Amino acid sequence: MAAGTSLINSNLTRFMAILTMERLDLPPSSTFFIYIFGIITYCLILFFHSVLLVTIFVKRDLHKPMYILLFNLSICDLLGSTAFYPQLACSILSQTREISYPACALQGLFIHLYGNGSLLFLTVMSYDRYIAICQPLRYHNMMTRAVLVKFIFLVWSVNCTMIGASFVLTLSKEICRTNIVDTFCNHPSLLKLTCEDTRVVNYYGLFTIALFQGSSILIVSLTYIKILITCLSTQQKNSISKAMQTCGTHLVVFFTFEVNVFLALLSHRLETVSPHLRRAFGVSIIIFPPILNPLIYGLKTREIRQTMFKFLQTKVSSR
Repeated sequence: MAAGTSLINSNLTRFMAILTMERLDLPPSSTFFIYIFGIITYCLILFFHSVLLVTIFVKRDLHKPMYILLFNLSICDLLGSTAFYPQLACSILSQTREISYPACALQGLFIHLYGNGSLLFLTVMSYDRYIAICQPLRYHNMMTRAVLVKFIFLVWSVNCTMIGASFVLTLSKEICRTNIVDTFCNHPSLLKLTCEDTRVVNYYGLFTIALFQGSSILIVSLTYIKILITCLSTQQKNSISKAMQTCGTHLVVFFTFEVNVFLALLSHRLETVSPHLRRAFGVSIIIFPPILNPLIYGLKTREIRQTMFKFLQTKVSSR
């Protein structure tokens, strides 16, 4: 009975704990401008993604696998941005870096769901492009609505299960520190709060990283090598140009995201990396992809660009 009471008290103490994140080191004279910049950036992200989501949802011509997958990628971006920007704005406004343990865990969970979800959807999008270019006659039979729904369900279920399990393992540990070694909450920084044995959590984390990163890089590499071989063998300039334009957009997004993720993961694993550099790598994952993705896909994908302009013109003319 005493052991059970002690466990309950320990859990209550942990979940009532107030954590302190790393300082932003902002000059007092520029705090206001950085706050406004953060608000504007978040509003732009909300606007760009909202336009993209509404455009894909309303226009039936865009109810195709590639755009439905892009729809889910946009949801992942919004999830990560919403977990980061409002908390950052409140922190700047209140001039405190304190956050409760449950709020920190929730922020970290949403940010990791965003990161791994984006990676998985970009991987499925590469497979979709491979089928469309390398096996165009079988595309509609292979990428049916049922298959697409299975892909989307698989991505979200795997993402939520793997990331959820990782956080459950971490949150079950008692903490002996209250300092978050980052500008926002994430799994590595939460794990560093505990003084217990974390080998199981670390092994599971490495397994998760290897599974997500390894499989994604392998699938994307194989699909695009096959796409390149197919394009070179056709000897048709129009088909090559169209394929490269479509795939180039996806590769830019995937490459940008992967570079950010790789640098952030490496900085947390190497103790010699400067804390400022580690924080910069971590923040770049949340800042750049969510604002670049809708711009890249919206401006480079002809069908989306034309539909967005027509949709906005219709709304403006109706007022």
